[in-house]
Parts: sequence; structure tokens; C-alpha cells
Amino acid sequence: MLNTIKSSGFSEPSEIQEKTIPLVMEGKDVIGSSVTGSGKTLAFGAGIVDKIKRGSGVQALILTPTRELAEQVARSLRSFSRHTGLNIREVYGGVGMDSQIRDLRFSDIVVGTPGRLLDHLKRRTLNLSRVKFLVLDEADRMLDMGFIRDVESIIKSCSKDRQTLLFSATISREINHIAERYMINPVRISVDNQVDPSKLYQTYYDISTEEKFSLLLHLLNLQKSGVAMIFCNTRRNVDRLAKALNQQRIDALAIHGGLSQNRRSDTLQAFHQRETLVLVCTDVAARGLDIKGVTHVYNFDIPNTPDEYIHRIGRTARAGKNGIAVSFVCPGDHGEFRQISRGTFKIEKLNTPKLERIISINFSSNMDRKVNRQNNQGQRRDDRRRSHRGGSRENRSFSRRSVRRHVSRNRMFGR
Repeated sequence: MLNTIKSSGFSEPSEIQEKTIPLVMEGKDVIGSSVTGSGKTLAFGAGIVDKIKRGSGVQALILTPTRELAEQVARSLRSFSRHTGLNIREVYGGVGMDSQIRDLRFSDIVVGTPGRLLDHLKRRTLNLSRVKFLVLDEADRMLDMGFIRDVESIIKSCSKDRQTLLFSATISREINHIAERYMINPVRISVDNQVDPSKLYQTYYDISTEEKFSLLLHLLNLQKSGVAMIFCNTRRNVDRLAKALNQQRIDALAIHGGLSQNRRSDTLQAFHQRETLVLVCTDVAARGLDIKGVTHVYNFDIPNTPDEYIHRIGRTARAGKNGIAVSFVCPGDHGEFRQISRGTFKIEKLNTPKLERIISINFSSNMDRKVNRQNNQGQRRDDRRRSHRGGSRENRSFSRRSVRRHVSRNRMFGR
């Protein structure tokens, strides 16, 4: 077990691993409250890898809210289970069914999204009768995305003689409902937020909607180095902002749930490999992804809830490194921002610098936040539908060359 932990890059167990691994080995159901990057994949995976045998059917099922997280979890599991020969497969929408059907015949561990997993269950191409371990990863996000019925259907298809492990950044009423119905005397554990308040500098600007793009350009061009994630509330804003940044000679890539799986995977790989230093994203697309080395988080659109704000700023100031979180507060954002600022660390107001030029772009305003929430709900419905089919012809034709076309290794934040 210690060798497994060390082979994953941990010199010693993290807090979530230290608390979870013994419980998994004892056969306990677990509810873990932890954030992305805390080492929770190894926390539940080490015990699973140790307890199942190759070639005995699907013995472990791990549910994730997004395709990217499914890929990330499967990749981590493979990295510390190489010595076992276990067959680990991802199952998600946006790709063909045939190859997945073939892979499922020989899988020991399956990691997947609810929509596509349910598709396989309906087709009877996935047998969960031998499942010994059921893991619900980022459970709060799955419920937020409207997957509750799918998740419950999948749980009911699993063997009753199983161990259930649930991990969630927040423990809501819905999470407790799942626990009461489908878990047996779960042990609850929690770990401290991995963000170091002493390393995180939080700021905000009172800014007009017309000026905030120019302010973002100004701040990005001030950065001599660093890795930035810029959050928007809608897919439309993500696309338009990334395009506008590239037009101003700032290399930026966009990621959201409306893109094909291939395009999202290529974009994330480019960002991980630092082929670009700016990623514009929605909360849904970025949630659960462990992206290391982020130095700056920009809330181009103010999030709708304090929880989303915490998830966003939690991307930076990790592992002893300094981080900066910047929020752009427009006239229609003050109500939400007051709620956010009550429950978090100190957020310092900064005076808006003199901007040399104003580039007015008609981004979706946060003035009507009801529209934004409706758009987000539509995104989640689209994600569920997309899990049952491939992407559009335009998205499927996206290639690795297309990512590189937007990226120059010789430019950093517009230099």
C-alpha cells in the first residue's frame, strides 16, 4: 500500500488518504468532504486496487460528472495500478458506443459519466451485478447537473453486496438523501480546504460591463509570467472572450460542455503542457479537474453562489505557492458578491487603473442573472443529451493541429 502511495508522487499520505484508506480496507462506507487536488483518487483507489482481482468482471464503478474528470480519474488509477494488470476503462458520451462495448467485456474497473453508463445498462452491455465498490466522485456536481435520477438508477443496478464511497466538496440535503437511501452506516470524514489563506491574495474591481474586457487585458499584460484560469458563467461568454483575447494577441483556449470530447481533451492537454497559459472556462467544464500551477484566477463573470466562488479560487494558492484571485464586479453583481464576501477570506477592493483604451465588446451582462441561471440549466441538459451521442460534425473534425494553430510557445500573455 505504501509503495502504491509513493508511486503516485506522494512522499507520505495526504490528510484525505490517511483518513480514508483504512476505512476502505475495513469495508466501511465513506462520505468524504474534500476539494480537488487533495489526493482523493488515491484515497479511494488504493484500497480498491488492493481488493479486486483481474478478470472477474466489473468489480468497481466510479461515477464522475464530466468526461474530463473520468479521464483524469482513470489515468490516475492506471498510474498506481500498473503492477496489478487490472483493466481500467472510461465510459462517457461524445465518442462511439462500439469501442466501449468491446472494452466493457474485459473491464475490471469502469470510470464513467451517468448518462452514458445508463445508456449501456439499457443496452445490457454493462453488467454491474459483481460490483464490489461504487464510488460517487464530485457527487454534488452530479446532482447540480441534474443527474440525480440517472445516478439512482445506476446505484439500483449495482450489487447490493457492495461498498459505497461518496466524495463531495459540499454536503447538501440531496447528498444526505443519497447516503440515507443507498449507504450503510457511512463514516463521515472531512479535510481542510487546501487553499492557504496566507498565500491567496483576493481582490475585486468595481467596473462597468463595457470596461471589464479592457481591464482584463490590462491585468493579463501586466503579468510577466503565470498560468491563468478565467471563469465565465455562460458558454457564449467563454467563446467570445477567448476569441477576443486571441484577437488582442493573448493566447487563450476555451473549454465548456458544448465542445466535443476530442476538442475538450486536446484543449486540456495543451493547457497542462503549457502550450498556452490562459484557459477560459465555465464552472461545469472545470469542476473536479486537477490543474496544477495556476497562479491567477479571474472571475470575469461573478459566480452565482459562494460555493462556486470557493471552487474557482481553490485553483490557485496550493502546495505552498502564492496565488491571486481577481473578481470583476459589475453594477448587477453586487447582491451576489455581498453573499460571497461574507463567507470567504478578506477580499480587497482595488481602484480601477487608468486604461489606455477601451475595447467595448457586448458580452452577456450579469444584469439579468435569471437568464444566466437558465442558460446554465440549459448547458446541463445539453451535457446530459450529449452523453448519449457524439459531438457535432464541426466539433468531431477538430484536430490537435487546430489547438496548436491558436498557440505560440514564444508568446506569454501577449508578449
